[in-house]
Amino acid sequence: MELAGKVIAVLEPRSGISKSSGNEWMVQEYVIETHDQYPRHMCFDVFGADKIQQFNIQVGEELNVSFDIDAREWQGRWFNSIRAWKVERVNAAAPQMPPMDANFPPINAAPANFAATDEKDDLPF
Repeated sequence: MELAGKVIAVLEPRSGISKSSGNEWMVQEYVIETHDQYPRHMCFDVFGADKIQQFNIQVGEELNVSFDIDAREWQGRWFNSIRAWKVERVNAAAPQMPPMDANFPPINAAPANFAATDEKDDLPF
């Protein structure tokens, strides 16, 4: 799945040591806001110190976030996990207009008057 928007919050990273393997782990959460008519918010996380450093997500950046959704059960309750696996920065610059083509008149140009040159209107309608 994918969502595009602006990063509005970078939460404090959490870390610990895995009980099963004894390895250190780190996770950091971010909140992104869409640009829809009614903006939506999504909190997603990035797992692993290497990925956190690689993505280097900052508040105010425009991103496309690719993520997976998973749910886990703990003590009879279910919790969703939204984990980013790819982050792409979006160029925030306004889209540029293509250059005007000399073969086409401007959009707001007056329509051509063909009535003066046509002697007979032979259109079927």
